[in-house]
Amino acid sequence: MKYLNKEKLWETLSKRTAEDTAAAHVGATGLCVMQNGEVIYKAYNGKASFAADISLNDENGDKAIFRLASMTKPVTAVAVLIQVARGKLGLDQPITDFLPEFSNMMVGELKDGVLTAKEPAKRILTPRMLLSHQNGMVAGPIGDHQGLGTPEQRQDLTHVVDYFSTLLLDFQPTEAQFYSATAAFDICARLVEITSGMDYNTFVHKEIFEPLGMTDTTFLPTEEQWSRFVRVHTRREERGVGIGEDAPDCPGCIFSDFPVTWFSGGAGLCSTLPDYVKFAEMLVRDGKLPDGRELVPEELFRQLRTPWVPYEIMPAWERWGLGVRVITGDHPWLPPGCFGWSGAYGSHFWVDPDNKITAVYMKNSWIDGGAGSQTSVHFEQDVYACLE
Repeated sequence: MKYLNKEKLWETLSKRTAEDTAAAHVGATGLCVMQNGEVIYKAYNGKASFAADISLNDENGDKAIFRLASMTKPVTAVAVLIQVARGKLGLDQPITDFLPEFSNMMVGELKDGVLTAKEPAKRILTPRMLLSHQNGMVAGPIGDHQGLGTPEQRQDLTHVVDYFSTLLLDFQPTEAQFYSATAAFDICARLVEITSGMDYNTFVHKEIFEPLGMTDTTFLPTEEQWSRFVRVHTRREERGVGIGEDAPDCPGCIFSDFPVTWFSGGAGLCSTLPDYVKFAEMLVRDGKLPDGRELVPEELFRQLRTPWVPYEIMPAWERWGLGVRVITGDHPWLPPGCFGWSGAYGSHFWVDPDNKITAVYMKNSWIDGGAGSQTSVHFEQDVYACLE
């Protein structure tokens, strides 16, 4: 195990965030790095709102609420594992045991803008396929062509999953991998609803957020919580100088234009930096709560951070676990075994089990978001440059 140099980390991350903030490459940011359960670095920078001139700092940062987007996915993976541990659901169980409408899925073909059914799916979808992006559900050009349905079909998980069952797949399940932005994880969230008898928002609150003390993580913000949202940032240039601005957003929506009643297991949560750090710390403890109790049994939890996509399908130094990317090879700076994910608005996190590190970067921006964003890459590089 290697240890972080606290002084060097503070200097490195503070310099980077100050530069990014001054150049308006970021709006408001919250960063936290922990090792062995100790906070090594934590700081807030920038503007929670440019229009209202609200600065984000150590006094109000812990209360600032960010849109998680796809950092919702690891939460959904844990929710599924909780139901697996209880014998309510199997990772390799056909989803048709609960959702028979998915019995006759077809793989599509898109030629010259015309979409047709090419062949029947050879395999029935399972939670493992859904969580590891080996499913073909709205995962590529065929899915994009079909879209996410009408407002009536997007009002809640029941309706949206019913709609997904009518779609053509992008590829044969397990024969390829492609990122499923929301659909696959929404199906998993619906499976949790069916097997628990609770709506998905209630389930994650009761089974994950309350045990971890995550008081500001939700699909359904209160009026008071809405007042603490960080505005989504954008940037323009005048005479070579970057100027930060508040981007337009969809009133009352956490992700894109999704209604909040659609508890999207792929993208719908909001949270604070301290809340998500608590979740990440549970991950580095292999599914354990701070008092040692198991949220998910350790042997089962390790399924989450195991790469399930064969190298032949995903020949890279990272492959999909369950709801997370897992570093599997000679990554330029991340050690093998690290796992985590990002959000479309620029949030990012990873867990390093060997060095007992959790690192969470919160931001909400229309620019430089998603996996591989510049701020995410710099955050990773800066942290490991300070590992002795």
